[in-house]
Amino acid sequence: MRNVRELHRRRPIQLIHAHAALPCGHAAALLSREIGIPFVVSVHGLDAFSVRQAGEYAGHRCREVSLHVYQSARCVICVSEHVQEQVLQGSPQSKTAVVYNGVDPALFSPESNSGKTLRIVSVGDLIPTKGHAMLLRAIGRVAREFPFLECTVVGEGPEHSRLLSLSNELMLNGRVRLLGRQGRREIADLLKTAAVFALPSIYEGLGCVYLEAMACGKATVACRGQGIEEVIQHGRDGWLVGPDNLEELTQGLSLLLQDQQLRERIGSQARATILCGFTLEHQARHLLNIYQQCAL
Repeated sequence: MRNVRELHRRRPIQLIHAHAALPCGHAAALLSREIGIPFVVSVHGLDAFSVRQAGEYAGHRCREVSLHVYQSARCVICVSEHVQEQVLQGSPQSKTAVVYNGVDPALFSPESNSGKTLRIVSVGDLIPTKGHAMLLRAIGRVAREFPFLECTVVGEGPEHSRLLSLSNELMLNGRVRLLGRQGRREIADLLKTAAVFALPSIYEGLGCVYLEAMACGKATVACRGQGIEEVIQHGRDGWLVGPDNLEELTQGLSLLLQDQQLRERIGSQARATILCGFTLEHQARHLLNIYQQCAL
């Protein structure tokens, strides 16, 4: 606290921006009360009150603290309307705003992808809700139809061994690569090699990687009922399937893989969607407007 007071004395702080109610938002609320500086807090996921991740024992206390943070903040900034609904269900008096994630369209940009290989790319933590197992099962169903089909998965997590075993069970040996964690530039380079990006996640506030794949001009497959549904229009600039719906995912992948013109049309429109409202510059402008209102 002494260091913050000294910093504030030398160069006055007008606004604190915390990311997530716990622990950063709680710290911001304490600073705001002690020093008299307003604060805003961003919510990036659907577990807005940290009850799901904290579990039953600590969940009640997490909800209490998160509620205090949201009610004390000048604005609760949500990455999608889906997340905003979660916040307002638990804290209806909070002032909220939606600022979507943004993409660097120079780093994540289209690149021609010639050659026989059809690569499906997926990026996300290796946990059950991300849907990697269902994706592998869908690939197993269409593998015979596409002899040059490959799948590359980026991410780390407890599902790693299970996904390797499933890949062997589905006789996808040599077709599936689990790369582990990668940097943003490496992910951008990988997305440029994809025919299709697919992440059938069933618990997603928005999912920045969807926007990154779209910025790369890729046909992007996601689940309905998630935050990304606010961005993707099915069949126009992306492809939406039902959560845990293997049949829909299989049919969607098969259609996109066999129809290059459809993939390219959807990918081109996906890039246009990003450039029209989902770049870093767009979101920076939205944030600046919120900052100016809340720092008054």
